[in-house]
Amino acid sequence: MIVELGHFALVLAFAVAVYQTVVPLYGAMRGSSRLMNVAAPAAAVQFVLVMIAFAALTWAYLTSDFSVVNVWANSHTAKPLLYKITGVWSNHEGSMLLWVLILALFGMAIAIFSGNLPQSLKARVLGVQGSISVAFLLYITTVSNPFERIPPDRVPMQGRGINPLLQDPALAFHPPLLYAGYVGFSVAFSFALAALMEGKVDAAWARWVRPWTLAAWMFLTAGIALGSWWAYYELGWGGWWFWDPVENASLMPWLAGVALLHSAIVVEKRNALKIWTILLAIIAFSLSLIGTFLVRSGVLSSVHAFAVDPERGVFILMILLFFIGGSFLLYAARAGSLKTGGLFAPVSREGALVVNNLLMSAAAAAVFIGTLFPLVYEAVTGGGKITVGAPYFNFTFGILMIPLLVLIPVGPMLSWKRADLMVALKRLWVAAAVSVVVVPLIIVMAKGSILAALGIAIGIWIIAGSLEEMAQRIKLFRCPLGTSLRRLWNMPGQALGMTLAHAGMGFVMLGIVVSSTWKEEVITSLKPGEAVQIAGYEVKFLDERQDTGPDYVAEQAHFDVLENGRKIATLYSEKRTFVARRGMPTTEVGLLHFFSGDLYVAIGDQDNRGRVVRIYFHPFIWLMWLGGLLMFLGGFVSLMDRRFRVGVPKTARDRLAAQPAE
Repeated sequence: MIVELGHFALVLAFAVAVYQTVVPLYGAMRGSSRLMNVAAPAAAVQFVLVMIAFAALTWAYLTSDFSVVNVWANSHTAKPLLYKITGVWSNHEGSMLLWVLILALFGMAIAIFSGNLPQSLKARVLGVQGSISVAFLLYITTVSNPFERIPPDRVPMQGRGINPLLQDPALAFHPPLLYAGYVGFSVAFSFALAALMEGKVDAAWARWVRPWTLAAWMFLTAGIALGSWWAYYELGWGGWWFWDPVENASLMPWLAGVALLHSAIVVEKRNALKIWTILLAIIAFSLSLIGTFLVRSGVLSSVHAFAVDPERGVFILMILLFFIGGSFLLYAARAGSLKTGGLFAPVSREGALVVNNLLMSAAAAAVFIGTLFPLVYEAVTGGGKITVGAPYFNFTFGILMIPLLVLIPVGPMLSWKRADLMVALKRLWVAAAVSVVVVPLIIVMAKGSILAALGIAIGIWIIAGSLEEMAQRIKLFRCPLGTSLRRLWNMPGQALGMTLAHAGMGFVMLGIVVSSTWKEEVITSLKPGEAVQIAGYEVKFLDERQDTGPDYVAEQAHFDVLENGRKIATLYSEKRTFVARRGMPTTEVGLLHFFSGDLYVAIGDQDNRGRVVRIYFHPFIWLMWLGGLLMFLGGFVSLMDRRFRVGVPKTARDRLAAQPAE
C-alpha cells in the first residue's frame, strides 16, 4: 500500500508541476497577480508530494520489499542499514527520484526565500523551474518508474544486492552532494530565462542569482572532492582522477559555475557583462543536463555510469534538446534587448574577471570536446573507436589553467573600472618573493623538473597572495594587533570566503604537483614473511586469512609497517566477493596517514610467485582534499554574508522607505 501511495504521489507531483509551469507563466504574461501568486504554493505542494514518493521508496528498501523491481535489483536482507538507505539512490531509477526531490526542494526554497523578488520575476522563475520538474517527472513516471512491481506469484525471497563498488560510506553523501550541485544550477538557469522574458538584467538580479549559484557550486565542489577521495581508496589503483567521462561530466559545470560566479559580480558591481552572464547561466545548467545524458544514456561505460536501455537514453536526449535548444533560441531572440552596462579599462578588476571567464570557459570547452569527441567519432564512422586519454586533458587543461592560476591573487588587488597593474603587483611582493625563492630548491629536489617547480611556485603564489590580500584588508602590521583582529572578525563574508576559496585552490595545486612528482610505487608478488622498502618504510607481508562480512566473504592480507626496524602500524587489505552479486569482487585498501603523505597497500590476485601487492607512497596528497574543504568552506562563509541573508534587502528597502523625506 505504501508503494502505491508513493507512486500516486509521484503522478500527482507531475500534475502539480504542470500547473506550476503553465499558470504562473500565463499570469506573468497577462499581468495577473492572482495567477502569479499560485507559483509559490504549487512549488511547496510539489516538494511535499515528491518527498512522500521518496519516503515510500526508502520504506520499501528498509523493509526489503522485493515485490518492487527496484528493491529486488539493488538490495539484500543482509545489507547493513546504511547501505539499505543508500541503495535508494545507488541505481538509475532511485537516483532520478533523488534528482527530482532536490529539484523540488530548490523550487520550494525559491518560493520561501525570494519574498523580495518582483512578483512577475518570481512567477517566471518558478514557472521555468516547474517546467524542468515536468520533464523529469514525466521521464520517471513513464520509462523509469522506481515503483514497478513484480507479479505476486514471482516475488523472490532475496534481492541481488547493491553494486559492491557503491557499498561504501562515502556513497551515502557523494550522490546527494553532486546532485545538489547539478540541480542547483537550474535556479540560475530559471533566473536567466525569466530575465530574458522580462528583458531586464540589473544589479538586483545579479544579487539574487549569486547565492543560488554559490550554493550549487559549493555542493558540486564537495561532491567532486568526495568522489575523488572515494576513487582513491575504493578502486585500488592508487589514483584520484582518471579523466573518466563521468568525472568530466561533473567538472564541466563546475568550471562554468566558477565563471558564472565571477561574471555575476561584474553585473552586480558595474552593471556590465549582462548578456554574457545570462549565457553562462544557461551553459552551466546545460552542462549539468549533458552530464545526466552521459551517465544515464548507456552511450559510455564507466564505474560511475548507470547502464540503461536506449529508450531511456533517447528520452533524456529529448529533454536535453528541449531545454538547451529552447533556452538558446530564447537567448538569440531576446539577448539583444538587454541594455549594456558601464565601460571599464582592460586593466581593472572587471578586466581580470573577464580573463577569468574566458579561461574558465575555454577549459570547460576543452574538457567538453575531449569527452564527447569519441562519441561523435563513433556515431559518424558507424562504430569506429577512438580514445581521448589523460595526455590530451593534461596538456590542454593545464595550458589554460596555468595563466588563470597565476592571475588569482592579482585580481582582488585591482581596483574597479581602472587600475594600475604595477601597483597591484607591488602589493604582492611578499607572495612573489616566497614563490621565486622556492623555484631553485624544487628544481634540485625534483631532479631538474622545471614543471614541478613551476607548479609548486604557483600553488605557493596563490596561497601567499590570498593571505597577503587579506592581511592588507585588515591592515595587519600597520595598526595594533587587536584592531587587526577586530577587522578580521568583522570582515565581510564574501571577502573572507574569497580568501578561503582562493587559498584552497592553491592547496589543491600543491597536492597535485607534490604527490605526482615524488610518488613512489612498488608492484610485486610477496609471500608471507617477505618485505619491501618504500619511502623509508618497510612493509612486511605477515599472513592471509578468510573473513566474512554481512553480505560478502573476503581474503584479508595483513602487513606490518616498520620504520627503522620498529613496528608503527598494521595494515589490512582485502579482496571482497559479494555472493548476491554473483561473486563480483572489490578491493579494500590499507591506508596509513602520515603528515608527510599516505602509505597505500592494495592486494591483487595470486600468481605463481605469491600474492600480487601494490604499494604506493603519496607525499602530501592530503593537501588536495584540504584544498577542496577550504573551497567548500569559502563558499559557505560567502553564503553567510549579510547581504545574502534572507530578508536583508527587503528590510533595508523598507527602512529606507520609512524614513521621512528631507
